[in-house]
Amino acid sequence: MGKLQSIRHDKTQIDLVRMRQYRLGRVREQLKKLGYGGIVIFDPVNLRYATGSRNMQVFMLRNPARYVFIPTEGPVTLFDFPNCEHLSEGIETIDQVRPAITLSYVASGENLYDNAKQWAKEIEDLMKQHAGDNKKLAVDYIPSVGAIELAKLGIEVKDGQEPIEHARSIKNKQELEAMKISVRTAEEGMIRMQEALKPGITENELWSYLHQTNIAQGGDYVETRLLSSGHRTNPWFQECSDKVINEGELVAFDTDMNGPFGYFTDISRTFYCGDSEPSDEQKRLYQVAYEQIQYNIDLLKPGMTFREYAEKSWQIPDEFFPNRYFTVAHGTGLSGEYPYIVYPQDFEEKGYDGVIEENMVLSVESYIGSPGGKEGVKLEEQLHVTKDGVENFSDFPFEHRLLK
Repeated sequence: MGKLQSIRHDKTQIDLVRMRQYRLGRVREQLKKLGYGGIVIFDPVNLRYATGSRNMQVFMLRNPARYVFIPTEGPVTLFDFPNCEHLSEGIETIDQVRPAITLSYVASGENLYDNAKQWAKEIEDLMKQHAGDNKKLAVDYIPSVGAIELAKLGIEVKDGQEPIEHARSIKNKQELEAMKISVRTAEEGMIRMQEALKPGITENELWSYLHQTNIAQGGDYVETRLLSSGHRTNPWFQECSDKVINEGELVAFDTDMNGPFGYFTDISRTFYCGDSEPSDEQKRLYQVAYEQIQYNIDLLKPGMTFREYAEKSWQIPDEFFPNRYFTVAHGTGLSGEYPYIVYPQDFEEKGYDGVIEENMVLSVESYIGSPGGKEGVKLEEQLHVTKDGVENFSDFPFEHRLLK
């Protein structure tokens, strides 16, 4: 694993122009397929996908202060935060930058509805100019006042998540290379976590090694706080805390890391703390989780439907079913994304069908823990679907003490 300890990269490793143009082209392909005149994108991750432009990405997740209008055919107009026009200089996917109208009460106060009218009129003008008589406008996320005012102007607001998610689901060569750099960055952080894992360290202290490594390598942020130890590993989704990690405890985590170039690394491991011998029960849980992901990785290939993959996937024992993870596998790109493939028992209520395609990237999941059990195990791998099967992005080792 020493080769992972000196990850260095710069933008020249990735043809960013080709990557940006491919992604914008993917969005427009989906808009054309659905018959839409254009799309307004607020979600900063979607906006980054479509344009390659980033500005205060976490801030914009809760503040509608930056958005982009992309016609199915025609120039792209970015509406950016005040005095931020310079951030998009030299980005060929953006033709024009205008000041944004922030559709939030904190920014507009009692002027919110007047500002929404002005905002909608500007979007309507762009639709008339570049989409002609086509009134179908996709929007991924929109403040309610904006949707209300667009409707008053006769704009037919359509869900923008469908075209964006389908666009994002198929990666090109540059995206795959960027994702590998993100995964290597996460693995370097995981090495540091493993080296720092000693009895007496807190969950928060241990988790900080992944964050620090990601920032040092030019990454963005970690979406969740999914690291837990001992009894807090069961059930899953207990957030990282100030709990002290003790000798002989399992430590489970999910990276959920937006790394270099904005690409998501979504892999999970469960470590064992200390030099003592793991218990038979800890080994049993780990080996069951390992069996699940290996089986489901071997099963994965292009051309399978989501339903077929779910039905043929590893059958989780009844003991662990109540605490199962919510997906068998899911898409990964700039975040967790389309598709979600659920367990066969959940398919009728929560599932949807589609086809696993070449150049999708899927994360295969396992959580194994009994209701009321002492501990649980989380494992996950991130895989590129190739024409012949899969390529595993990660070579981070599993815990040999728990597999023997």
